Amino acid sequence: MASTLTKPAPPPAASAAVRRRTRVLALPEARWALAALMLFLLGLPPALLGAPAWVWGTLFAATYVTGGWEPAWEGLKALRNRTLDVDLLMVVAALGAAAIGQVLDGALLIVIFATSGALEAVATARTADSVRGLLDLAPATATRLLPDGTEESVATGSLVIGDVVVIRPGERVGADGRVLAGASEVDQATITGEPLPVLKETGDEVFAGTLNGTGALKVEVARDASDSVIARIVRMVEEASETKAPTQLFIEKVERRYSLGMVAATPAVFLIPLAFGSDPTSSLLRAMTFMIVASPCAVVLATMPPLLSALANAGRHGVLVKSAVVMERLGQVDAVALDKTGTLTEGTPRVTTVRTLAGREGGERGRDEDEHQCRPVGDTDGPGGDLRGPDEDRVLALAAAAEHPSEHPLARAVVLAAHARGHRLAPAEEFGSTPGVGVTAVVDGDTVEVGAPARLLSGSEDALSVRAATVSAALEAEGHTAVLVKVNGVPAGVLGIADRLRPDATATVAALTRLTGTAPTLLTGDNPRAAARLAAEVGITDVRAGLLPQDKVAVVREQEGAGRRVLVIGDGVNDAPALAAAHTGIAMGRAGSDLALETADAVIVRDELATVPTVVALSRRARTLVVQNLVVAGVFITGLVLWDLVGTLPLPLGVLGHEGSTVLVGLNGLRLLREAAWRRAAVAATG
Repeated sequence: MASTLTKPAPPPAASAAVRRRTRVLALPEARWALAALMLFLLGLPPALLGAPAWVWGTLFAATYVTGGWEPAWEGLKALRNRTLDVDLLMVVAALGAAAIGQVLDGALLIVIFATSGALEAVATARTADSVRGLLDLAPATATRLLPDGTEESVATGSLVIGDVVVIRPGERVGADGRVLAGASEVDQATITGEPLPVLKETGDEVFAGTLNGTGALKVEVARDASDSVIARIVRMVEEASETKAPTQLFIEKVERRYSLGMVAATPAVFLIPLAFGSDPTSSLLRAMTFMIVASPCAVVLATMPPLLSALANAGRHGVLVKSAVVMERLGQVDAVALDKTGTLTEGTPRVTTVRTLAGREGGERGRDEDEHQCRPVGDTDGPGGDLRGPDEDRVLALAAAAEHPSEHPLARAVVLAAHARGHRLAPAEEFGSTPGVGVTAVVDGDTVEVGAPARLLSGSEDALSVRAATVSAALEAEGHTAVLVKVNGVPAGVLGIADRLRPDATATVAALTRLTGTAPTLLTGDNPRAAARLAAEVGITDVRAGLLPQDKVAVVREQEGAGRRVLVIGDGVNDAPALAAAHTGIAMGRAGSDLALETADAVIVRDELATVPTVVALSRRARTLVVQNLVVAGVFITGLVLWDLVGTLPLPLGVLGHEGSTVLVGLNGLRLLREAAWRRAAVAATG
């Protein structure tokens, strides 16, 4: 079971990956947005304090140029392709505001729009950085074994199918392949998400980028570097990001058609009355009034304030939603797929059960039952200790003392459990570790063995051994990892170790079920028994276990093919392709891999899983306010346009009505900034 996993220094490639991380100001969008912001901030005080117009006007004009030239250019290019792009519309709206004397408002619109574009560019660049950095998980070089038995160091990219490589303790596997000789425990969490290292022996498959334990392995390369699992993860993330349907706010789709109609109608409002003999001045005034009252400012603000307010409110509560588009998409989800390890669970193995094998029949005490009195480790009734009835404390204390020198995750779980119960750990002498078997040590004169029951009980048929095998099998059937403790060659107890559910996991699954109308799907690379046990605890019936990254993507594609809008929640490298492929992806922030955090559309910064249904409910509330705002804006625009076309709408009154409706929908959207909005969303999520 346990083996000493050394902690190798980060490989040079990892350091290179850090250096390759794109700096914010290396992006032109970020530099222009920063320049626009600085110019706006310089011009704001003089404008508010009544300084001469040429002072603040010059600064605001520079703001228009620095922040608006790039979106204007992109908009003109789109116009050349007969598409009225939102970039151009925003610039025109800003210029229109300046034309009617609202220079400050137009400059603010430019700054907001330029900043939004810069943030999008930064997010795209960081995602690309993480995808490139993922390739650095595989080592740059490998040790190839030649036919004459000598070794040579070669670039992993030059390995071909059939080559034999040597993987020494603490090294990363350089290529996908099969073990020819040796045994070791390999940490393959980057590929499968499993929290515990997996024993690899002759005939077993290993993956590039996974971390070898204490044993040495000879591996025959089975795939080219370009076709390894880690390389396929990179390709899947890139392809999913490129082929994912372009996200666009609903209002942008409406706005394009509306703006085209407005642009076409404005000349008609001027020319038609002129053709019927109207005075040119009055016709021009009517057309100008029409252009002002029909402009889509209120329509634009109908959408952005509710979504941005919801985004800011979510951020205050530990949910980083990366854009207003994502906030809108969250409210559309109708299916959820959850990762297990690190998402529904804490991602750290813990001792959940201690069962003794001698003395009291079926003695058992859960990890959290601390009301008993702890016996000192050295308190025995004679040489070798009293095995007629060692209690749970003594079994745990001996196991922890023997495991203390090991850095294996299961060893750490045993030691932490002993410390939690207040045990003093005796020194371990003559420590030894065998990959796939366990550890041996002498503790206070007793020989203690801790490891895999199947290996430690091999060939033993006495009553205690049979009972130990029965208890171990029962624990494993419940989804635990069974760890046998032998003292002086006699089975003394069995520890049950499992990953612990997050406290809010069950409530979160129930809330997501209510919101979407169907229970979430569990996607995990872990074994089926552990997955089924955990799923039963939280109320999930659709369990997909033993999945590789491409299998998770296939499940997401399957559900989307059935017309579902899938929300994927995960934390690891192996979840990144599914996060990218899903309608919306959310990553757990605390232990999440860089790739998962950059690929996901939103991040749960504090790892509070219960915030997921709340932010979905908040998004739906934001969509409701958007509809309300569109109705208000539509009523104002329709009324003012009809007044202008049928009667005579004074220009000042038209401006007042237009600005009033814009302010009204803006204030309505800001309601979601309040703390009460988050509380109401939480109530709506939990029913």
